[in-house]
This record gives sequence, structure tokens and C-alpha cells, in this order.
Amino acid sequence: MLRSNAITQGIQRSPNRAMLRAVGFDDNDFNKPIIGIANGHSTITPCNMGLMDLANRAESALKEAGAMPQTFGTITVSDGISMGTEGMKYSLVSREVIADSIETACNAQSMDGVLAIGGCDKNMPGAMLSMARMNIPSIFVYGGTIKPGKLDGCDLTVVSSFEAVGQLASGKIDKERLIAVEKNAIPGPGSCGGMFTANTMSAAIETMGLSLPFSSTMAAVDDEKAESAAESAQVLVNAVKNNIRPLDLLTKEAFENAISVIMAVGGSTNSVLHLLAIARTAGVDLTIDDFERIRQTVPVICDLKPSGKYVTVDLHQAGGIPQVMKLLLDAGMLHGECKTIEGKTIKEVLRNIPSKPKENQDVIRQISNPIYKKGHLAILKGNLASEGSVAKISGVKTPVLTGPARVFESEEECLTAILDNKIKAGDVVVVRYEGPVGGPGMREMLSPTSAIVGQGLGEKVALITDGRFSGGSYGLVVGHVAPEAAVGGTIGLVEEGDSITVDANKLLIQLNVEERELVRRKEKWEKPKPRYKTGILGKYSRLVSSSSQGATTDQI
Repeated sequence: MLRSNAITQGIQRSPNRAMLRAVGFDDNDFNKPIIGIANGHSTITPCNMGLMDLANRAESALKEAGAMPQTFGTITVSDGISMGTEGMKYSLVSREVIADSIETACNAQSMDGVLAIGGCDKNMPGAMLSMARMNIPSIFVYGGTIKPGKLDGCDLTVVSSFEAVGQLASGKIDKERLIAVEKNAIPGPGSCGGMFTANTMSAAIETMGLSLPFSSTMAAVDDEKAESAAESAQVLVNAVKNNIRPLDLLTKEAFENAISVIMAVGGSTNSVLHLLAIARTAGVDLTIDDFERIRQTVPVICDLKPSGKYVTVDLHQAGGIPQVMKLLLDAGMLHGECKTIEGKTIKEVLRNIPSKPKENQDVIRQISNPIYKKGHLAILKGNLASEGSVAKISGVKTPVLTGPARVFESEEECLTAILDNKIKAGDVVVVRYEGPVGGPGMREMLSPTSAIVGQGLGEKVALITDGRFSGGSYGLVVGHVAPEAAVGGTIGLVEEGDSITVDANKLLIQLNVEERELVRRKEKWEKPKPRYKTGILGKYSRLVSSSSQGATTDQI
């Protein structure tokens, strides 16, 4: 029985039916499934500015397929615009707000299914959290990636602008060049164009079967994106008829598939945080150690920005995520029996995908000729991160560094020091009290990491933080350090000049200070007062879990 029948049927529900008539229902519509369209459209960010067209296309397709669509809005914030500001503290928080809003609207109106449309980074995991909570037939429609900007024949992305700031500070470019990069980096609608967080999470959702094949790498402005939205609507109506639900698809094996694809494409560190959160909500026993286990066997086979050469539209033209999945499946690195929202197995979906990538491209390589023999997202542990931390080591020529700690209590302090040329080769930069509780909100450190790279220090210093990194960050950077400083983690005990070792080969992040000295420092440490006591940031800091558990707010 449809959930919406409780609202649309029966004489005792006449007032409810009257309300529905006012929004377009007639006598023949009350027995149809009600499908929510969770629309993340906004003009806040290029990532979401094109979503209204997709929502309208999905609405028409739902009606044609025999359903009654009801559209409602959900928020987004622009990570790229808020980066480096106090506003970035709201980014990860917005993931929870998106999940809460979709759950609230769908459950309050007893909707029979939901089609969620999103673009910027937190739209995808936010929607997935709500789908896992509600467990009603669901599908995700990605707004699409942006096409690359161009300057002097080279591809530009949003990260190019951040790196140009560091290049200007170190005298490598002049202000005119900086402005030229700024004007050309973002050419129109769509999510940031490299294998950054949005494209990483859209690829993961496609892999787990909750969006359609090829949809995660389509460009926002191409006609096929709208066609995919319409097809998604039709598939969702069939899923409602066949009672295919998210928790049927979100198995441990499906999450392992997603991790394998993320490793193969060189995806964002944020995917660790988001997949842990989704799995926790879905009741799946996924841990941070599963990422390291899979990393050991799955190579990086896609040459994508930020550390590589190509952007996501190039991956799409080379065969997209299905081509990557087919290579992994043939190599025994993918669970082929996992189901999708179409009711098919992964093996069935990939049946007609070639076993070899196209010859006229070098975006996707053969498994036997990888860019890196092991995955790029390494889980480091040690006395600085007993619960774990995440390092993105693709493209890092020097994965081991021992040096003096340069300690900063906020991102702003750190960035000022970098731009003032106070960070030197061999330093280990520590940015703390930026974790889920301490920030609060676990800000991304794209501004400091890009400034370091822009100054030519990307291979010469390490940066560790209990905050996060943008999907555009690269270099010897270690984030998600847990326990975080604000709850008494060892990162809060580091003093200026302490020796720290970051060793991606040994998966070690170590403060080289004697244990008895750490005990002494711990006894003197005082828990800082919350930076926010009220409002959503105050509420978040009181509820949020450790980053090693996904930084979720709906703990069991």
C-alpha cells in the first residue's frame, strides 16, 4: 500500500484532499504515488544555478509515468565562495540540514518516493543520509559538472584561483595574471570540474546504484543531463511499483564498491567522512579501516585533477564511471551482484561496457598500467591520531617528512603566516581547533593548501589538521585528525617546534615527544569554551560525533 493513501483516501480525509486539489490534484490522481522532488536550486553557487530546469523536466516525466510530483526546496551553501571565511563552518553543517529538510518534507507528507536533485558538495551526502533514514524508493539526480575554464590553452578549475593567490604572494605571477585566472576559471553552471568532492560523491552514488549509469560525469549544460533527469523520474516510478528501497541497495558490498571506485578515480578525502556517515545511518558496519584495506588492492587508474591532468568531462568522454567499474569488475575488485535502483545487478548494468578503455584517450588506464599501484586515500594512525586521519597522497613525491611543528589555532592564522612567507621547507604545519566540535563544523583548508602549493612548497612541507580538506587540496596534507583538539586529542597538546613525523609509507602520524611529557601536558590542558553556544553551530557542536564516525548528528 502507498504511504500517501493515508492522506489521499477516505471521506475522513476530505480536508486533506481539498488541500491537494488546490495544488493540482483531480479525481483521478488520488490513487497515484506521490513523489517528492527535493530541489536544491539556488543562485548562490554555479553548482546549483541550473537545477530548476532539471526539476521541471523530472516533474513532467513523473506525471507522464503516472505519479503525482510535489516539489519542495532544500538549501545549499557554496563551499567555494565561503572557503577561507567563518562561513565555511556552515558547510558540513549544511549536510545535516539538507538531510533533515528532505526527511521532514517527505515524511510529513507521507510521500511514496523522492527524487533529489543537487549540485554542490554537501547536496549529495545530505540527500543520501535522508534516503537511508526514510528508506522509501529514492533516486539522486546530479546537477552535473562544470566545463573547464580556459586560459592560454590550459584548463582551469576553481582550485586554479586559490593557487594563484599563493603564486602572487611568492612573486611568481603579477596581479594582472591573478585577475585573468579569476575571470576565466569558472565559465558557467555546474559543480567544480575536477575529481573534487561533488564529482567524487556523485560517482559514489552512481556506483552504489542510487543514480543512473553515466549520470555522475555529465556536464551541467549538456542536453543529456536533462534527458537523464527525465529517465531518472521514470526509473523511480518503477522502483515505487516494485518496492525497491535504499536499504536494499546500501549494503556493505555496495559501500566497498564505492570505495574502490573512489580510489580508482583519485577522489576527495571528504568521501571518507561522507560514506562513514551514510553507512552509519544505514546500519552498515563500515569503518575507517575499510578504506585502508581496499586502498591496498585498488590502484589509481584515472589521471584527474587536482593532482592529475584531466577534468571530469574528459572522464565522461572516455567512458565515465561505468568504464571504470567494468575494469574493476573484470579485475575482481568490484562486487557484481549488488543491485541498483533499476532492479538490475552491477554485472547486468556493465554487461555491454567494453573490457578495455578507448584507445584514443589516456584519462582512464588499464589496471595493469596504473598511475599509482595503490589507492591514494591513506588512513594514518599514531599518537597524534589514535582514531585515524586521512591523507591524500596521490602525486606526492616525498611521502615522508619529519620536521618542526608550526602551530596555529585557526585557519586564518595559518594562511596569514603562509602568505607572509613564514613557512619554510621542512615545516609541519598544524592547524587545530577546526574539528567538528572545535570549529565547529570542520572547515576545509583549501586556502592554506593552495597557498602552499602556489609558493612551490607543496613537496616540501606537511600540513595536518583536525579540520577537513577540499577535494581540490593535494600535497602532503593530513586531515580528519581524531580525536580532535577540542575533545582532548593529542593534536591539542602539540607545542611550537615539537618534532612531528608524517609517514605515508608506514601509515604513521606521530608526535615525537615522550609519553610522560604528553601526560604532563594533558594534565595542564583545559577544554576551550565553545565558540558558539546558540544557533545551528552551537547545536551542531553539542550533537556531532567524531570525524572517524562520519561527524553525524543523529547518533543511535
